[in-house]
Amino acid sequence: MRETRPSPTIAPGARRPGMTWIAGGTFRMGSDHHYAEEAPARDAHVDGFWIDTGPVTNRQFARFVRETGWTTFAEIAPEPADYPGAPPEALVAGSLVFTPPTGPVPLDNPGGWWRYVAGADWRHPLGPESGLAGLWEHPVVHVAWTDVEAYAAWAGADLPTEAEWEFAARGGGADTEFAWGDELSPKGRLMANTWQGPFPHQSLKPNGRFRTSKVGSFPANGYGLVDMIGNVWEWTRDTWTVTCRPMSACCADPAESFDPDAPTIPRKVLKGGSHLCAPSYCRRYRPAARHAQSIDSSTSHVGFRCVVRP
Repeated sequence: MRETRPSPTIAPGARRPGMTWIAGGTFRMGSDHHYAEEAPARDAHVDGFWIDTGPVTNRQFARFVRETGWTTFAEIAPEPADYPGAPPEALVAGSLVFTPPTGPVPLDNPGGWWRYVAGADWRHPLGPESGLAGLWEHPVVHVAWTDVEAYAAWAGADLPTEAEWEFAARGGGADTEFAWGDELSPKGRLMANTWQGPFPHQSLKPNGRFRTSKVGSFPANGYGLVDMIGNVWEWTRDTWTVTCRPMSACCADPAESFDPDAPTIPRKVLKGGSHLCAPSYCRRYRPAARHAQSIDSSTSHVGFRCVVRP
């Protein structure tokens, strides 16, 4: 089934700087060929909407913070009452930072490459001694759900639903595995910022780079949107569920939105994969792919973009 592809020159209202108009349509959402939580593949429909052409950058987020005085979730020490039993040394402001091991590690334990770093936040992506020099046009990271909601409200926008996000990521093309076709690297061309090399200990990218890239460093999709796949995972408004994925969570089991290890903290759906997705570990560099993220979590590989609905 082919998706309807809109004319980008026809849209309601005044043009929105930094956004692209996506006319509504019906498309094939999900996949029956990969991870179980992507199934079942089914028809879905979205109405037209505006979407940020790229993920929100550090420069854009800095303007929001400057104008509002917002303090992000990662910059606030956790309340002990919210995390009963947690050791005091863990209740410090910080965030999760990808830290590659020195050699191969079992891929069934993400603790082998994730580290909670005190003082890591959007301004200090690797910890208190780091900064944003050279990263102003990279996607902002270390943003939790409260942060992206606050930014969207300030911008007069919203977070995309999972269906809106997936429709936009597919770029108006056929129902293919990837946003650009059925080959991950057509004719050897890299189409997104994903992991290159043995994960998680060795990057084969130039100069050993393995983190975020400047927004727009890779080809745009059929709608002219950049970084829908790879670079950073992106928050969506939908509550996580695995039993069904309609355009709302009306038929979901509410218990599924919670992590069994944190049964009081709901989760949202992330889309798009990140620079850490690798063929050997996380093949989620596809429009249908999805992942659960607790609303009280921030990491060095999760960002977001906004939408505006007429």
